[in-house]
Formats: sequence, structure tokens, C-alpha cells
Amino acid sequence: MANRHLSRSIVMQTLFEWDFRGLENAEIDAVLLRNTEEFAPGVGDFAFMKSLVMSVLAKQIDIDRIIEKAAPEWPIHKIGVVDRNILRIGLYELLFADRAEVPAKVAINEAIELAKTFGGETSGKFVNGVLGAVYKEMGEPGKDDVTQSKVYKFKTIPYEKMPIDKLGGAVIYAKNGDEYELALVHDVFGHWTLSKGKLYEGATTLDAEGNLDEKVETVRKLKEEIGLDTKIKEELSRNEYIATHPERGKVRKQVVYFLAEAKYQPLQLEETGGLDKAEWFKLPDIVNLNFYNDILPIITKAIQILHAK
Repeated sequence: MANRHLSRSIVMQTLFEWDFRGLENAEIDAVLLRNTEEFAPGVGDFAFMKSLVMSVLAKQIDIDRIIEKAAPEWPIHKIGVVDRNILRIGLYELLFADRAEVPAKVAINEAIELAKTFGGETSGKFVNGVLGAVYKEMGEPGKDDVTQSKVYKFKTIPYEKMPIDKLGGAVIYAKNGDEYELALVHDVFGHWTLSKGKLYEGATTLDAEGNLDEKVETVRKLKEEIGLDTKIKEELSRNEYIATHPERGKVRKQVVYFLAEAKYQPLQLEETGGLDKAEWFKLPDIVNLNFYNDILPIITKAIQILHAK
């Protein structure tokens, strides 16, 4: 483990030099080799270092965009060279590395230690703040692994007594000329997904049985998030999963997705830390987009319905 920390230090110094000197990506191999021979001869982890350097470079544009979303008051060019390259390493390992190899907490802690060693007085706090914000957006994966007492406490809550969060979303379609297009939102982690929101927040509409009117409230949340007036056509998917809230414990998340129709018009994305854009897509272009695994079947079902119209 100590070798891995040293290896990340070499990677950080290599990226610092590449960034500070404005080197081409093709020149970084020589910089890495020189830094390894100078600062860590015989470390025996060169393959890891090279893989990490090249992976960070490959994802640099996406990672920089995430940094600016997580720290909007700090444009990437205004962040110190040391801090921004530590963030690039930390975010790559947090978002894209094999979690079994680099747990989320390890990625964050390693980056903070690099900041304390190589950065200024406030670097550790700054890096912790940015990575912490992204970690929360991810749903805090692995949080249970490091708070065993809380996990035990939460696991004792009977399923039927767990609090319930209701969420509603939709595959939104519109006719643009003779073609159907879908309105999708893009998150800071590089995925296209469906507009959705928590239905219980401010919900006042009840159905005939006195329960939350999911359709009406979903329409309201869609209007808030992307500025579209929609009409629910049919239900596409309904599922439930259990999540751990840091204060509420185990929570049952009940999510319903609908097929919803709208007029084709510009999308107005609500300002939020989790999403960075919203766009319309023609159906043939959908296959080229990066979706979460659980969202793809829902979109596929919606497209099949639209093709049948």
C-alpha cells in the first residue's frame, strides 16, 4: 500500500510537469520514466503508474468538466497546477477505476494526502471539498464499508418500517417534423439519463384513493427540471431499491418511469450540481450515447412503443 502511495506521488509530479510545461501527451512517457528513476528507483510499480497517467490523460476533458461543476467558483485555469492534477488523479480513481481495487474512500484519502504533502495550506481542504461533493452526487458508494456501527444499526430496521422516498421520471418524446426525438439530461459523470425527481417534496396532489398522484407530481418535477409541459401516456417501469442515508439510515427508493409527450421546444435545464446539459436526440442517434445500465432498457422500451405508432 505504501508503494501505491509513492506511485501516485510520482504520477502527480509527472502530470504537474506535463501541465506546467505545456507538454504534448506523447512526451509524458519520458517524464514518467525520469521521475520514477529519480524518486522511486526499484519501486516495481511502473505498470500501475503508466496506466494511471495515461488513463487520467484520456479522461482529462471529462474530469476537468466535473471539477468545474463541483467547484463552480474555481474555473480550471484558476486552480493551482498541483491541486488540479491531484484532483484529476483523485477523480479518475473515484469515478473510473475498478472499485474493488480502489475503493471510493481510498481514492479520496489518497488525494487528500497528496494535497497535504505537495500543495499549499488550504490544498487538503479544497481537494476534500471537491471530491466530497462528487462523492455525495454518486450516492456515497462504500460508505457502509467504513461505518460498521451505523450499518449494523440500519440493518436492524425492519423492511416494512423503512422510510420511503418516491421518485418519478419519464422518457419524454416530441414530434419534430416527421421524426420523434427524446429529451435527455446529461450528468456530471458523463452519462445521458432521464429527467426525474423526488415526488414527495412539496407534493400536494392526491389521487382518488388519497395517495400521492404520481403522474401529476412527475409532470410537475419534469417542468421544474427541464422546463417542459408534458402529458403522461403510459407507465414504462417501476422498481424499488434500498439506499443508505447518512442520517435517516436505510431508505426504500421507489421509482416509477413514464412515457411522456411534449411539444418540441428548447429545453431549460434547472440549475443543479448533478446535471450539466439537456438536449433533444433523434431516435437513431440514441444508440451512440452513454447510458447507465438500468436506464437503457427503459429507453429501449419507449423507442419500441414509438416505432409502433
